[in-house]
Amino acid sequence: MRRAITLIAVLFSVLAFAACEKNESAGGDVGGNTRSVRILATSDLHGKFVPWDYTTNSENRSGSAAQLKTAIDAYRTDQTLLVDAGDLIQGNFADFFVHRDGVHPMVQAMNQMNYDVWVTGNHEYNFGMDALRKTIADLDANVLTGNVYDESGKPIAAGYKIFEVDGVNVAVIGMVTPNISHWDENNLKKCKVTDPLTETRKILDIINGKYDVLVGVFHMGIENEYGVPNSGVTDICNACPEFDVMVSSHEHKQIESMNINGVLVVQNKNMAQTMSVIDLSLTADGSSWKLTKKKAQSICIDKYEPDPAMEKMLEEDHQAALKESEKVIGVLKGGPLIANDASSEEMLSQTELPLAQVQDTALVDLINQVQLHYSGAKVSTAPLCDPKSNLEEGEIHLYDTARIFSFDNTLYTVRMNGAQLKKFMEWTAGYYSTTDPKKPGISANPDFPSYNYLMFQGVAYEIDLSQPVGERIKNLTWPDGTPVDEKETFVLALNNYNANSYVLIPGEIYSKDDLPELVEMDIRGDIGGIRELISDYIIHVKNGVLTPECDHNWRIR
Repeated sequence: MRRAITLIAVLFSVLAFAACEKNESAGGDVGGNTRSVRILATSDLHGKFVPWDYTTNSENRSGSAAQLKTAIDAYRTDQTLLVDAGDLIQGNFADFFVHRDGVHPMVQAMNQMNYDVWVTGNHEYNFGMDALRKTIADLDANVLTGNVYDESGKPIAAGYKIFEVDGVNVAVIGMVTPNISHWDENNLKKCKVTDPLTETRKILDIINGKYDVLVGVFHMGIENEYGVPNSGVTDICNACPEFDVMVSSHEHKQIESMNINGVLVVQNKNMAQTMSVIDLSLTADGSSWKLTKKKAQSICIDKYEPDPAMEKMLEEDHQAALKESEKVIGVLKGGPLIANDASSEEMLSQTELPLAQVQDTALVDLINQVQLHYSGAKVSTAPLCDPKSNLEEGEIHLYDTARIFSFDNTLYTVRMNGAQLKKFMEWTAGYYSTTDPKKPGISANPDFPSYNYLMFQGVAYEIDLSQPVGERIKNLTWPDGTPVDEKETFVLALNNYNANSYVLIPGEIYSKDDLPELVEMDIRGDIGGIRELISDYIIHVKNGVLTPECDHNWRIR
């Protein structure tokens, strides 16, 4: 039966390849007065080198580098540039390979696919500059990132590269979001991160008149983040209409084709789930070429079989990742970390949200307990990383820590007062829509990312959804029932993303004159990030035996 399914899947890939061949021939005459250029673009591969999810220890064919190889072979022509917009070596337990000897499996895969361009993503800076330098040195592709300078003041990579594709000069400019200076401040403290628009304008002055097509490969989303100018490609495209194509990334959205100020913009989903295929048609214009047509399509990679040669090449790394992720680190006794009871069933009947986002659970309490233990803070806050997060009774494997906390965050502490805490709590409670008395139920604000909804431990509180955003936190007290005084100061533990994105910079929550104070970054970095702290907590603090513990310190009313 499995053999029959495999044969059908292979046949499907052959048919997909044939369809691609037909598509390739539709690009137009490549002789005489016309030219066709194809750009294949990927991004945010996040460690998915074979069709396996190491965080759940299961096969996952939604996309992988091995499947990308099959799709790229199908779509690549002699007039093709292959580019990637970053976030390569982090995610899916690929962090395991970063500081090991040898070449990272994702870099091996990139080299096997013969990428022309790779741009650093924000997660490439998670592991320090030495790890980034090794990644760059191991890659065969042209590495572009024009707005990061290292400790010596030298650019970590070139800002642009001009390729000659069948007589057409294609200039590619690469930049990374400037917000890496917030997210990885510690790793970049001796480096300089500059404005990508300023760097782009410098490059455009240098290459003026030297290209026929201009392509941007930017590890940046569509809109600015945290109000930082030029941290989204919309600002770049509006300021630089010279671009013909912009490969956006970072947000993990599938954008097949978007027009921003005349610039064709594409973006891919994460974990190699999609690939952008951009076709450009040009006609002779004196001694140069004029772009006459551009179009893009988004290809779903789950339709493609993994490349057998690449799977074979990466098999040793696959086995190493499996062995590491399957290590038993403890046992959970007394039921799952998220368990339904009568009150849970009643709450779930009023909402489609995960249970851990509508009532306190042992899973989120565990994250907060870990953060409190290693930080010594008085209050802690943490998100439900994945709506499917849970841990069942039985053996706890290393991969299970990603089921508790899937993000690659580190632990920070900040000093704040009661008034600042309440502002923070009111902001995150904006995740919920306001309750309509005539239509009872709990729903989420679609414009508020679920990973920004945080739950607090070390205090007790209620959330009144009948009130507007900013007036929802009620009965905020310490565990002994004493009200939290607005002027009282204390230390809060939280992850680096929330600290650097919302708490320590002026923006949605605080003004410039009302910022909490950073106390410590990357707490217990010798152990690792929050996920590694959870593992250490289970092994050394709980002596390998974990039981569900929930203090029910908050509720929605």
